[in-house]
Amino acid sequence: MNDITAQAKMTPLAAAALVARRGGDADTSLTIMAQICLLVCGVTALAVSAHIKIPFYPVPLTMQTLVVLLIGMSYGSRLGGATVLAYLGAGAAGAPVFAGGAGIIYFAGPTGGYLAGFFVAAITLGFLAERGWARSFVTTALSMVIGTALIYACGVTWLSQLIGFEKAISFGMLPFLYGDALKLVIASLGMPFAWSFVNKMMK
Repeated sequence: MNDITAQAKMTPLAAAALVARRGGDADTSLTIMAQICLLVCGVTALAVSAHIKIPFYPVPLTMQTLVVLLIGMSYGSRLGGATVLAYLGAGAAGAPVFAGGAGIIYFAGPTGGYLAGFFVAAITLGFLAERGWARSFVTTALSMVIGTALIYACGVTWLSQLIGFEKAISFGMLPFLYGDALKLVIASLGMPFAWSFVNKMMK
């Protein structure tokens, strides 16, 4: 009974991995292939979202943060972190997956801290999801707030080294708060669909 309760609190990926460990090599191979497919899907979604801008006040709304939050909560800490890391690695290698450039030098620019924040947020949200935080709207929303705060913390900390703390807050956080508030609502409501997608990929 305790095993069933624990499994119900897991992300779909973690639950499938538990079943695979109990079921033998064939199931394990299936799980690995599913994880690779999910990683590719996640990297693709992040790359596409980086180039989507929706008119919004006071600055255009981008979808990248939304995708990071959903990946972290639905993939879990390990695969979520690996997916974001693979995305960052692709950009560092020169693939056009970032909004305004590519290459390792891009990380030294003003958005470098936010990119690092994506990785931190994905791992943290995955950790929380693995402990049942994605099973209710309230805890999901709280997780999303924590993830967004971590992205801002990393981004503003790095940006303040380039332009100063006050300017980093004024230009690197405040203009985006309205849009991120909307994305938090969308991400929280979209979690059931993200879980459904992961479940289908694991079958």
